[in-house]
Amino acid sequence: MVAGRVVETEAYLGAEPACHAYRGRTESNAALFGEGGRAYVYLSYGVHWLFTAVCGKAGDGCGVLIRAIEPTDGVPLMRARRGGGRGRELTSGPGRLTQALGIGRSQNGAALSDGPLTIGAASGPTGPVTVSRRIGISKAIHLPLRFYLTHSHHVSRRART
Repeated sequence: MVAGRVVETEAYLGAEPACHAYRGRTESNAALFGEGGRAYVYLSYGVHWLFTAVCGKAGDGCGVLIRAIEPTDGVPLMRARRGGGRGRELTSGPGRLTQALGIGRSQNGAALSDGPLTIGAASGPTGPVTVSRRIGISKAIHLPLRFYLTHSHHVSRRART
């Protein structure tokens, strides 16, 4: 088993152009239009699988991209899946994260409450959260929809001040 604490996310709203739902429902983005609490897993630029937690009501097309975690369980397996990697290099960034966790197309549409992917309530202190613009996109970049634990060493990139 592998697990970690989510430390960085980005929100995507169906009505804004950076969201995969913006142009409507297709076969490849259908999971994003499902009920909240499901996984939307998609291939980015033909290279990396990315994992988004679907939010809202069925048909909304909203989700939260999981960008980074702080590994808590199964670190040796994560390293094996990534071909090495230490510290933040292991799970910082959505492509590294899915590779380390073994997330791929087969989890697309899976319920996040009963596995194989699960998201539960945070345990332990969280600390302050930084809000910034999303990164790695070219549309709607002005929206402050990226959130990360300010003092986490596992985030992919710090916001410019």
